[in-house]
Amino acid sequence: MLAVGYFRAMAKADSNAPRIVTVSETPIELSQFLKFGGLTESGGQAKQAISDGLVRLNDAVETRKGKKLAAGDRVTFAGKTIVVGR
Repeated sequence: MLAVGYFRAMAKADSNAPRIVTVSETPIELSQFLKFGGLTESGGQAKQAISDGLVRLNDAVETRKGKKLAAGDRVTFAGKTIVVGR
């Protein structure tokens, strides 16, 4: 029984782990990456979230919608983190 609880706890911890999103070309704009990575439903929603200061890039608030991202950059929105993969 202890083992089952341990594995459930590990699964929950892993669900918040950063997810790598592979893009075919870098750099990619922040607003495009939010939409492509599934953190927002539309480009408009992505742009609004960025303008409102709700998006973090590499652990710092980023308000530039057209900010160019490179492989390895970490983007966080609504408690979920995605990483630019190549």
